Amino acid sequence: MKAAGHSALGLARSQFGERPSWALVGEGALATVRTDRITTRELEARPLHLGEVDEHINRIMEALEAYGAHLAATPGGAGWLYVQHVPARRLVGQLVRKLLALSAWEPFASAPGGITLAPYEGLVGVRSSSSREYRSYTVTWSGLAFVLGAPAPHNPLRSAQLRNLPSARPNAGSGLVPATWPRSEVVALSWSSRHAATVLPVLEALSREGARSLLLDLATDDADRCTAPDTEDLRFGALPAHLFSASGTVDGLRLPDDNHVVRVKEHGVYLSRLVRLISVVLETAGGCTQPSWRTIVEIERRLDEVLNAARPRTVLVSNDTSPLGALAVQVAERHGLDTVHVQHGAWTAQAVAWPALHSRHIVVMGERDVPLAKAWARHPRSEVHVLGQPRFDCLTGLDRAAQRRYLAGLMATGRDRVPSRIMVWACQPFGQERLKAQANLIAEGLRRAEGDWGLVVAPHPAQGAEAFSSLFAHDDEPGDDELRVAVADAQVGARGCMAGADALASAYSTCGIEAALLCVPVLEIGASGERTLGLADHGLAHRCRSADDVTTALTALACPDVPDVEPMPDAVCRWRGDSAGAIARLILPPARVTPLDPVPADPPAADSARPRGEGVPAR
Repeated sequence: MKAAGHSALGLARSQFGERPSWALVGEGALATVRTDRITTRELEARPLHLGEVDEHINRIMEALEAYGAHLAATPGGAGWLYVQHVPARRLVGQLVRKLLALSAWEPFASAPGGITLAPYEGLVGVRSSSSREYRSYTVTWSGLAFVLGAPAPHNPLRSAQLRNLPSARPNAGSGLVPATWPRSEVVALSWSSRHAATVLPVLEALSREGARSLLLDLATDDADRCTAPDTEDLRFGALPAHLFSASGTVDGLRLPDDNHVVRVKEHGVYLSRLVRLISVVLETAGGCTQPSWRTIVEIERRLDEVLNAARPRTVLVSNDTSPLGALAVQVAERHGLDTVHVQHGAWTAQAVAWPALHSRHIVVMGERDVPLAKAWARHPRSEVHVLGQPRFDCLTGLDRAAQRRYLAGLMATGRDRVPSRIMVWACQPFGQERLKAQANLIAEGLRRAEGDWGLVVAPHPAQGAEAFSSLFAHDDEPGDDELRVAVADAQVGARGCMAGADALASAYSTCGIEAALLCVPVLEIGASGERTLGLADHGLAHRCRSADDVTTALTALACPDVPDVEPMPDAVCRWRGDSAGAIARLILPPARVTPLDPVPADPPAADSARPRGEGVPAR
């Protein structure tokens, strides 16, 4: 999903004296201004302390909880700020970053005052993103002035970019909407390819134990649907697609102005106005990743129907904080069911959408995840289990030679020779500027490195191929000194070709963990302060903040020394090839579990005899 570029605005001081004031003006008019002035682009580029950002986000969310958590709830009693906490928190995060950037600009910090809005600018907009479906909402600079108390008689709630985005046209799920839901011991939910790849091995392990399961596929993007066939013990279902197109106002969230304020440094944020901006997100249909409030209310009713008919013992999810996951756990708890959450991606304390886990049982990948899981757990009887990652079980059967042939085939297209060494870049759906910065870092590092290197770009499942069209300049007949670049098929992704690579680069894709388990060298890329998986802290990766770091890491591959940190893969992920079975045994009553042969202490060899094909689909 792409949005138009930043509006060309600037901030200029408009009044002096005891009550200074400021105004948002067109960037072109700044050249004629003789007072303190700055463009909003320059403000947004100012460095911020991430700890301070998180501290203010937490304070605002706590204030919102006390002020307005009661304002709206589903018929089943799920509050709007519980279910929609992640979208609300992300919008608040965008507001906090703008407020702190303003405070970091000395002219405003020394003379804070009211800000006049830019005429007719919308208050909530969207940022550029390479994700196909997910919308990165933001508070515009006029929206910031609005929550600080500025009058906005002519400013619409939605920016022009947001108003002009195409309406969501989802096709929900891979299964049919059955007339009756089958009896099932476990009901699982999935709305992304990562969820499906995480829970399906568990459901298949349950099937081998004779336990019937139902997977409710709520994905609204074709690439995220679950494609496995129905079996006698594992059935698939969906909800009507039109549920995810519902939009409309949320009763109770269009509040009149009042005097309730939360402080962010010198700024006073009016909570009633902030709720009004958050309501824009809740009123907008955004598919399965950001369902509207009306969609949430209807899905709750449908989930009640499913659970009443299927009568399961357990509800299984791999995300219980985003709207659909939080709702599913709340509905399950209301029905008196057990809830199990299986971690599907790496966690870091510095980059989490919402530090909360709501399920009764929390299954984590490695020992380093235990403290976070315990700190984030909200269930009064929560238990944390270190059982690894089910979708990594199949790593034991990857065919490295076949994946190498796939990479070589990509590199050979339209060229007379194939580079002797190939790096795979496992991408994330960042904005175009950040993708470009990472592409430049990797490309420059590869060009300077010893040896003949090529690069295969592996899109994230949520990214469209067009996200990479402008990242690298290609000539029809590249010279010997030019970096050879190819893009993997989106259905293959990094998971389908990394085993054949000489190195893998990523900021924080969980493919970095998989590569490390397979002993493929990993480069964690990104500027200082940017999020990574922290694999370098456990001796499993090279931390690369610059192109020189990339070159140094690749050069070191040819002459490996004793690592500075002893590799500790179990700290990151317990990998024995039996995670799905271990989770199935957690779910089933003890009397139903078939005893298994002892599991070896060391991970199984990665070159097992079960080939997975050339370019294994990501799911």
